[in-house]
Amino acid sequence: MYRGKIEGLYRWPVKSLRGERVGAARLDGRGMAGDRAYSLVDERPGRSGTRLTVRQVPKMLSWEAAYPATCDGSPEPPGPPVLYSGSGEAWAWDDPGLAGALGEAYEIPLSLRAAEGQQDRGPTILVTFEASRLGLERELGAEVDLMRFRPNVHLDAGLPAFAEEDLGAVTITIGETVLAVTGAYSGPTIRCAVPSWDPWGRERWPGLQKHLITEHDNKFGLIMRATTPGTVRAGDPVTISAGPPER
Repeated sequence: MYRGKIEGLYRWPVKSLRGERVGAARLDGRGMAGDRAYSLVDERPGRSGTRLTVRQVPKMLSWEAAYPATCDGSPEPPGPPVLYSGSGEAWAWDDPGLAGALGEAYEIPLSLRAAEGQQDRGPTILVTFEASRLGLERELGAEVDLMRFRPNVHLDAGLPAFAEEDLGAVTITIGETVLAVTGAYSGPTIRCAVPSWDPWGRERWPGLQKHLITEHDNKFGLIMRATTPGTVRAGDPVTISAGPPER
């Protein structure tokens, strides 16, 4: 059993765009409320209807998305996000000119889609560990920005570096909220090429992905589900234990 705290909470309103750090989040059957609830859709001939991702268009990372602030600090997004271009220009999601502005920036015709649960691995929560991030920095001899890995919940919990590679059916308890490795695609996160791009999509670091593949079976973080929903906050204490949640 390990104990620690939530080091940070992160939400990515529009799939493959930069996201936001939040003070509180609702974790439930959707994953994190508002996470990847919007996406951009490729409208090029032969690809129409396919969601765009950083893998096809690294320049997507030049734009940022965030939900409007709520007066009561509610973890439930109050409505559609606002998008910010690389130059800082703000665009409401329902602005009729947004799709054209994005298409011009990315040089791809596209449309907008709003739908809950557009995570690649279903309505899940990506948990990362500070010990593993620091372990990567030691191994690579360079700074490793956590945002490369696009987590939802980042923990400082006393685990050894890279413990997630072999944790098995682990349970994380945060107050009344329980996260578990359960369901399809859960467990150690097999990384795609996205972490090799810096968080703004400007420069690629192929050596990072190569190192993950050769030294860590391309694993970093855990894919989990909320088996008991609830609201969590940055700084909340956490307990990590082996095995599935108690019934």
